[in-house]
Amino acid sequence: MWKVAMSEEVGKAIQSVLERVNQAAARRPKTLPAVPPRLVAVSKTKPPEMIVEAYRQGQRNFGENYVNELVDKASDPLILESCPEIKWHFIGHLQKNNVNKLLGVPNLFLVETIDSAKLAERVNSSWQRVRGAGSQRLKVMVQINTSGEQSKHGLLPEDTVNTVKHIMSQCSALHFSGLMTIGHYGYDLTLGPNPDFQMLLSRRQEVCDSLKLPLEEVELSMGMSTDFEHAVSTDTGKGQAAVGLHVENKRLKLQASTTELVHSSCVYVLITIS
Repeated sequence: MWKVAMSEEVGKAIQSVLERVNQAAARRPKTLPAVPPRLVAVSKTKPPEMIVEAYRQGQRNFGENYVNELVDKASDPLILESCPEIKWHFIGHLQKNNVNKLLGVPNLFLVETIDSAKLAERVNSSWQRVRGAGSQRLKVMVQINTSGEQSKHGLLPEDTVNTVKHIMSQCSALHFSGLMTIGHYGYDLTLGPNPDFQMLLSRRQEVCDSLKLPLEEVELSMGMSTDFEHAVSTDTGKGQAAVGLHVENKRLKLQASTTELVHSSCVYVLITIS
């Protein structure tokens, strides 16, 4: 019975968020490309059985915050057997001493938290060594500290262009996919557009203008549980927002938590069964 109930609730949770994301995306200016946001289920602390169930419901992209937890899940026999097309996103702070361990993860799809040129170089050399010179380039995002908070990781906004340029010119094993920020939690939208979102938008425009990149090819990752719809509708290209979902007593409710790393070039969904 528990498995049947979990299947129904996970399916409902994913569908509910998809509907809200699509509604938010529909509010973007009609002159912009109609690129649907990517849904990423944040699976940290969740058992393999729940990941498999979300996969069976059609979910393919999953995000993890901690290297060791991702390594364990990605190599779990149940997930390897049941989820052959799973795509793992690393969305936590990456320390240089964990790079080799992370890059050995099967089906690693995107590393979102490159916050320095030196870290990019380490990931680049390790990817070549671990995967071989002929392997597909690893997709990465550059993390920007748009809020200026010391507790947040990320580049200074003014270093964005030079760091992206360094990755594109010096890190041949990496594919620059976009920019990410966490920003302030709980911004009051009655005060106007979220300044962190506006900062990331302006930095993307600066990157595209300086490096002659098409705007629609540079993704943004921004937003949290309380503002993901604003993040999706604000984004002017590919979008990805972050949502926390909590399934409690077989009823779905939104959960906004400062403890959950939830990001917007994808939609991040945290699914919990209690």
